Amino acid sequence: MRSSTVPTRTASGARRGERPGRLGGPAPKLVALTACVLLAAGCAKAGTAGTSAADGDGKGPVKVGLVYSRTGPLAAYGKQYLDGFKAGLSYATKGTGAVDGHKIEFEEQDDAGDPAKAVSAAKDLIGKGYKVLAGSTASGVALQVGPIAAQNKVLFISGPAAADKVTGLNTYTFRSGRQSYQDIRTAASFVGDAKGKKVTVLAQDNAFGQANVAAVKAVLGAEGATVDQVLAPPSATDLTPFATQAKTAKPDLLFVAWAGDTASALWTALNQQDVFTGTKVVTGLDLAASYPLFGPAGEKISFLDHYFGGAAGTPVEKAMDEAVTAAGGKSDIFTPDGFTAAQMIVHAVEANHGSADDTSALVKALEGWSFDGVKGKTTVRPEDHALLQPMFQVRLTGTGAAAKPSVEKTLTAAEVAPPVTSMAG
Repeated sequence: MRSSTVPTRTASGARRGERPGRLGGPAPKLVALTACVLLAAGCAKAGTAGTSAADGDGKGPVKVGLVYSRTGPLAAYGKQYLDGFKAGLSYATKGTGAVDGHKIEFEEQDDAGDPAKAVSAAKDLIGKGYKVLAGSTASGVALQVGPIAAQNKVLFISGPAAADKVTGLNTYTFRSGRQSYQDIRTAASFVGDAKGKKVTVLAQDNAFGQANVAAVKAVLGAEGATVDQVLAPPSATDLTPFATQAKTAKPDLLFVAWAGDTASALWTALNQQDVFTGTKVVTGLDLAASYPLFGPAGEKISFLDHYFGGAAGTPVEKAMDEAVTAAGGKSDIFTPDGFTAAQMIVHAVEANHGSADDTSALVKALEGWSFDGVKGKTTVRPEDHALLQPMFQVRLTGTGAAAKPSVEKTLTAAEVAPPVTSMAG
């Protein structure tokens, strides 16, 4: 089934003849994050193209297909990605919206988080001659679109999708965000040397929770930690027994991976059972709308974080925030993923003199590229296309609507580096 299509837009994101508008979408439920990063090699300038394009010069446009969650459970993430992409495209082209005289136009396709819709949309765009695809808010989507890109020799830059399997998926697949390993490595940084430490994963007994248990065992278990788990049925509403089990386990690190409507109840139960006394409790910081869900427990939690508005303090972040704010948006957890995708596309096209026809050349231009990103020095690892970037340790102060995040420590790309993955094809 083909996904719904939004008419082709120019680099500004506006339909021809209309002003840019905002995308809406319900805020997603609280999700525990997971991610990874590595060594940033020597840096080039921040993915900027200074070519000036005049309309009517006879140069054809570069067409980019954005397949992302405009609607569905991850719509809020999708909006952040799109806001960032528009800002990044303007930044990387110095406001021209063009590379070497070629306008960059993008067409939006809504996958609603459904891999089948995403595959249909990708095939539709490829059939129209598109050589560059980007987006993938959900991991399940990225893992389905990546092989389609490889089969058709199309450049694919995945977005917020965190699944580690996206790294090294194939020669034509890249990512513009962090991956799950980087999240786990950031969580581990709160307890230092893992050898001899006891780690408990508190999660729901479903695919999401089990995947987090497996990830923690793979990373920390391999470093000498003893890893166990407390798993609650997804339907459970009384979470006190599970909070009690977590306390009884007396771990050095309690890693919480939780999603859904019961998140607030879970944090209340952990606080009431005094789990925070004597145990380092770590979870992922989600989008800003989720901060009030932590309640009074929020100030006691150690958060691993991919990004929040203002976290990095870089000139590139300032440029992104100014552009997003001017367009009526607000920078949030996945705004940098869209911005970075635009930087990568512009760089690849610029290296090929304004053309996207030779996708092998686009791939070559990105492999090993190091640049100034929103979060700081960022590198595309050539061996497997992992995106190496800083991560953050974060605290919340205040509760409810007054909850505000602040960075306690910035972890370098090397500190959260994932192991090199063999390229699948």
